[in-house]
Amino acid sequence: MRPRPRRGGAAVSIAVSLIALTAGLAAPSAAAADGGARPSASAVTAAEDGAARAVAGSLSDRGWSARVREAALGSREVPVTDLAARADDGLHGVLKDADRRILAAKGLAPDTGSLLRLRLGADSMRAALAAGRTPWVAAAGSDEDAATVTAYDSRGRAHTLDARTAPRHPVYVIDIDGSKALSAGLDVLDRELARQGLTSATARPSTRAAGAGFWTTRINQVRLSDDEEPWIKGDAEIYTLVTGFGQDGKVRVDPVDMPYLDNDGVTYSPNQILVNWSLYKYDLADAVMMEDDGSTNYQELAKAIASVLLTVVDQGVYIPLVNAVLDALPDSWWTDDPDYVDSWYTLAQGDTGTRYGARGNGWMTLEPYFVEQF
Repeated sequence: MRPRPRRGGAAVSIAVSLIALTAGLAAPSAAAADGGARPSASAVTAAEDGAARAVAGSLSDRGWSARVREAALGSREVPVTDLAARADDGLHGVLKDADRRILAAKGLAPDTGSLLRLRLGADSMRAALAAGRTPWVAAAGSDEDAATVTAYDSRGRAHTLDARTAPRHPVYVIDIDGSKALSAGLDVLDRELARQGLTSATARPSTRAAGAGFWTTRINQVRLSDDEEPWIKGDAEIYTLVTGFGQDGKVRVDPVDMPYLDNDGVTYSPNQILVNWSLYKYDLADAVMMEDDGSTNYQELAKAIASVLLTVVDQGVYIPLVNAVLDALPDSWWTDDPDYVDSWYTLAQGDTGTRYGARGNGWMTLEPYFVEQF
């Protein structure tokens, strides 16, 4: 049984934070009101913003503030909901509620666990934080084109910050665990696509691979262009949708997680399998690379893709599917997430060397790779 938390001044600040969070989560954003963003994006942003205000208000308690400071300086990301569970029931309840709302907005199961994370906005803020300056708290949000960021102090006051230049004042950023969310989301996407008939669990191995193994296309190196993201944004969460015609002649979509691809402007050498050719009828497949900035609802994504790809019929020759995948996304999805990164048309089993994306935003160095059976 954990000890009861200290109350006093913190009780007032958390009570105020509870009121602020309730107001923030109940009110739709302007983007949602005018139809400019998906409901899931608005719900995630509102939950993050409410959690940011709650955490900011709680920092008026010096003991709690010191614990958060120590955690933020000692770790790249702090599971703030779990940290609050050991400090204050009121704040923990607020953050758990925000977590529930985020999971629902992203189409993830309640047992996925807490997604909320707290991190320091920039390394340049470490000295001021270590010196004891009380930080402000801001939500990461999902709009990479935003010119400003709103941060809250422990008195509930809002401060407008430049999104492109990190402030001198230390800022905690409330974000979600992108890797955890993406991993769970791709499982949802895979199951939903299978339910819609876009992956074939009974696909038989290709005669090229039967009894010995199978041929794949492996990524030796990959690099994306620098897009100058705002300081408040965390690492990118990249995944690729590989599409083609399965052995049964139906369109299939295979999601591929790329958890290492954190930053643009960096060359990664993952040696990752991108295409398993034993699953495909033709010696050609397409790849659409996407980025989840936090608000993707994976059930909605799967349904949107299925609504278009299920109408594509095998005509005995390969049909590129990149445009069909992109056309499947409603116009509102292009406002925030998921971001379209780049696409590769007609990848072949024998491709060797560097292939540049159609959008010009990235390249991959590929090679055929045979996977032996034991």
